[in-house]
This record gives sequence, C-alpha cells and structure tokens, in this order.
Amino acid sequence: MKRRVKLTGILVGLLLIAGAEEVFAQANFYEGKAIRFIVGFSAGGGYDAYTRTIARHMGKHVPGNPVFVVDNMAGAGSLISANYVYKAAKPDGLTIGHFIGGLFLQQLLNKPGIEFDSLKFEYIGVPAQDHFILSVAKSAGITDPDKWIASKQVVKFGGVSTGSGTDDFPNLLKATIGLPIQMVSGYKGTADIRLAFNSGEVAGISNSWESMKSTWKKELESGDLTMVLQVTSKPHPELAKVPLAVNLAKTEEAKKLIQTVERVHGPSVRPYVAPPGTPKDRVQILRRAFMDTMKDSAFLAEAKKATLDINAADGAELEQNVKDIFKLESSLITKLKEILR
Repeated sequence: MKRRVKLTGILVGLLLIAGAEEVFAQANFYEGKAIRFIVGFSAGGGYDAYTRTIARHMGKHVPGNPVFVVDNMAGAGSLISANYVYKAAKPDGLTIGHFIGGLFLQQLLNKPGIEFDSLKFEYIGVPAQDHFILSVAKSAGITDPDKWIASKQVVKFGGVSTGSGTDDFPNLLKATIGLPIQMVSGYKGTADIRLAFNSGEVAGISNSWESMKSTWKKELESGDLTMVLQVTSKPHPELAKVPLAVNLAKTEEAKKLIQTVERVHGPSVRPYVAPPGTPKDRVQILRRAFMDTMKDSAFLAEAKKATLDINAADGAELEQNVKDIFKLESSLITKLKEILR
C-alpha cells in the first residue's frame, strides 16, 4: 500500500511538472508576440465592433500576455478573409479569422470562389448567437409584414453578399413568403449599408439585432428605422412585439427552409477560427482564453456600454454546429441552391 501511494505521488508530481512545463513553453512562445484578428468586413460594423472589444481584453488571458491587433480584410462578403485564413495565414497560433458563418452553408451549396474546407478550420468560439431582423426606412410607411406583402411595395435592401444574413434572409423570404424586396448587394459591410441607407440609396436592411442596436443607434433612436420582421426561432426578449417570419410561411417546405437558414445564421454566424494545422495545444490555449474573456468583468462592462450582446459558445460547440450544417437533407440543399445562389 505504501509503495502504491508513493508511486501515485510520483506520477502526480510528474504530471504537474509536465503541465507546468507546457504552460511555461506556451508563455515563452506568446511572450512579446502579436496575435492578429483578420476581420472579413470593413471597420464600423458589428463584426469589427465585437472583435475590437475582444482584442482589448483577450491578451491577459493568454500565457505570455501577447498583444492583439485587428486587421480588416473586407470583400466578397468576407470570403476573401476566409480564404486567406485557410490558405495563406501561417498555422502558428498567431492568426484568428472572423468572417460570416453563412459561408459554411455556401460551401455546401457549392458557391464559386470558396477555397476552404469548413471542417478543417480550428474553431475558437463565438461571442454571440444572432437574432436577425428585417428593418425598413420610416419613410417607406411599412409597419406590418402582411400589409407589405399585400401591397407589393418593392423595397430596396442593402446587402453584402450571398452567404451573409444581409442577403440570405431577404432572398429567402422573397422566395418563401413573397416579401417584395429588391437586393442591392456588394457593400463591404453593414457600416457601408448604413451610409447608403442614410443617403437614400437603399431603404432596408437585414441585420442581427445584436449588431443593429450597437452600430445603428442613431437610426433607431430617431425612429428613422422601423423593425418589421424577425427571422429567428423565437422572439428576442427586447423585440417581443415584432412578428416572426416563420409564422408567415404557408407550407411545410417554406417553414423548413426558413428554419434551416435561421440555424446557420444563429449559433454559428460569428465564428472565430484558426488556420488548419495550428498546433492543438495553442488552439486549446486560444479557446480557453476566448471563453475566459467572455467572462471577464472588464470586457463585459465594455461590451454592455457598447450595446454588444454576449451569448458565447466555445470552440467545441461551434465546431459541432458547423458539422451539423453539413448534415442537411439533400432536398433542402437543392432548394436552397435555387434561392441563395
């Protein structure tokens, strides 16, 4: 018995030493380094706002306390940045990509230009799980979605690209419930759409409430923006009176299509990922640091001040959500190809 206890003590001691050596090695690696966030949209939008807030706090949760910097690599609805992180960024634990999660579905739908395999990224986590809402200019005089559909009044919506919730939801609802929408796509981010909205170039936007209430404060407070329809599985607590799009669907197929795209643009819509081949120990460090940041009181205080909702999921949960996207029924994939491409 004494010998067994002694051997157990030695084993525990060796494990503690090994763990300490690993932490020291990673601290030594990250010390004096800079970790880059590659954001797939222009500055001033929701993806940029979340990332810059995270970047100001995450360094203290990584061994060695590296500096975090944010680079904006806008274009093609964040596809340029996603391809860059997958193909060009070094897999050394010093690059984290942030692009629209709708691109995972677009890979499944064989969107041209995708040069990555979603299932090979290393997943770090998501800070929020979005609730999308369609909003129009007050000047359009639209407050009720049923009356809007009946009137056939066409509203120009600003979009980024197919694969983004700015485009996917308007295109989907036009096809499934007959919303009279004309898409004007190709903006580099929701900040650019906001400029187009204020100049009268477009009169509507599909955007997450999490991003909207932070980056469209002026338009919301002035009443220039009217929230018409939610595209979520259940109402956001702050938008209880805004109707759900799925309740306007007349067929089971329409409901399934809406619910499918809701899932894509909800739990996995704001992914943070590392390049394929990033050492697993560094991936784990970044995952832990990300989730520790999500619980950091100083970070939460700043997020609250900036009106950024935090409803985080860790890297393992995000990875599983992405895998689930690739299990869609073939009939739904075929129909979504027709609508979203």
